[in-house]
Amino acid sequence: MLTKRIIPCLDIKDGRTVKGINFIDLRDAGDPVELAEIYAKEGADELVFLDISATEEKRKTLAKLVRHVAEKVNIPFTVGGGISSIEDVDILLHNGADKVSINSSAVKNPKLIDDLVAKFGSQCIVVAIDAKKIEDTWKVHLVGGKVPTEIELFSWEAEVEERGAGEILFTSMDHDGTKNGFANKALKKLSTERNIPIIASGGAGNIDHFVDTFLEGRADAALAASVFHFKEIGFKELKTVLRQNGIPVRL
Repeated sequence: MLTKRIIPCLDIKDGRTVKGINFIDLRDAGDPVELAEIYAKEGADELVFLDISATEEKRKTLAKLVRHVAEKVNIPFTVGGGISSIEDVDILLHNGADKVSINSSAVKNPKLIDDLVAKFGSQCIVVAIDAKKIEDTWKVHLVGGKVPTEIELFSWEAEVEERGAGEILFTSMDHDGTKNGFANKALKKLSTERNIPIIASGGAGNIDHFVDTFLEGRADAALAASVFHFKEIGFKELKTVLRQNGIPVRL
């Protein structure tokens, strides 16, 4: 059985790690290079590094910072933010990223998924989806959650899988930063109706929330930020409880 993964997320703005609630009210959470090194040593399975303002500000992810982070870690490392071309991905992979995450650019140009998979392989292409429930329908949002679309979450998931992406990073905007638990009903639908691996994001507040998203939401991995940044949950403690609940993890 494949082990479930625990993934700290480093949201980066102006070179610093930040964390907000419902995608707004950002506050400083520390130096991303230092945090990445600590998490790798303490038992994180992977890292996700997102330059959250890169798309909005029409600039590229900070390749230099990516290189510094990659030099400090020995676990898989995904990078996203402002990626819109084969050249962008090539630069990030050469600077140490193991995988890249695309979001707004994939929605605007779905063929980008095909092109990146053909060039680099599906194993390193993650499609991030930020969605919000509006009148009982999950709608995809772009540009760090600022721009709503009429695209429905589950139909977009199907297209992403068909185009060959390796996995999906699903963030519930309604749950993000609330610490009230993950969007497990949506996650279960995402995980059981298709074959593409799903990373759960948005809502982690305690260890039980991780247990629930693996058992109820059927997620393949769980991503969180503030509970790790502010030392509210330790990796060893978390993984011990997950194992006690029959969830396979790497210790």
